[in-house]
Amino acid sequence: MKKIIIFMLIFQFGFGNEKDSISVINPFLKHHISFEKYDFCDACGCSASGGSMGFASMLNSNFVGIRYFNQSYESNDGLYSNSPWYQEKFNTVQVWARIPVVKNVQISVLIPYHFHSRERAIGKQKIEGLGDITALGMYQVYETKKDSTFFSHSWQVGAGLKMPTGKFNEANSGAVNPSFQVGTGSWDYLFATEYVIKRKQFGLNSMLNYIIKTENDKKYRFGNQINYASTLFYWYEASKFVISPQIGIAGEVYEDNYQHGQKLRDTAGDIVFSKFGFEIGKDKFSLGANVMLPINQNLTGGNVNANYRWSINFNYSL
Repeated sequence: MKKIIIFMLIFQFGFGNEKDSISVINPFLKHHISFEKYDFCDACGCSASGGSMGFASMLNSNFVGIRYFNQSYESNDGLYSNSPWYQEKFNTVQVWARIPVVKNVQISVLIPYHFHSRERAIGKQKIEGLGDITALGMYQVYETKKDSTFFSHSWQVGAGLKMPTGKFNEANSGAVNPSFQVGTGSWDYLFATEYVIKRKQFGLNSMLNYIIKTENDKKYRFGNQINYASTLFYWYEASKFVISPQIGIAGEVYEDNYQHGQKLRDTAGDIVFSKFGFEIGKDKFSLGANVMLPINQNLTGGNVNANYRWSINFNYSL
């Protein structure tokens, strides 16, 4: 896991001084590409965030849209060798947008509504409600000049805030998967960087972000989190449509949760996903879909398994 993160950091800055590049013309983009990556999860289950499905669109540099995503998990209390596995379903509808503020600065906003369900020995449990609203500002540090002739590069850094607008249920925090919540109840701080390198119709996007979690008013604190991803994409431009298939990997690393200042067992973990998806656009509208399948995982001491994640979104370019 550490080797993957180190490789991505080296890759991000390794090409930063390349001057010979060319920008591919895309009728959807008013500025540069910003490929769908800011992964803000809150512990295993990602109940109060984007579920590593991204925070921006490829075809729409600035946009407003709606997105639905679905996550499937199964949990086991681990008390006995034959303890049953219970299904957990996390569903989220999001209003999301990326808006230019001043030159080289964009603000992304995500407003989620969650409706989750899970099996239990005593029956099925359901929760729903407004989630935690997230705002992220990104500043473009570097972008290749338009008249360059070989590779083009773009590097952004940013910071943001996740607000405790979703309800945190203290009773659910004691479950095998403590992220069965619609909110964390805490103010959390986000730091992100993104690097894109392109050559003609091909490109590679790499991102890394870190989330600092704080203690909520119930004296519960989710562990800090690292998210990383690298995605290869391709542009196909027809006369009326633009299609962009994508493939890549994404990963998350969770630190331990704390309650009343005490570290909680089996709350740390990590997971690596494969990613497959596409976006298709016409005029100012675009449609996208994304699927993530686990490659390797160790969540909550092996008591929670991620099965899959998928999303679909519809955007309008500003």
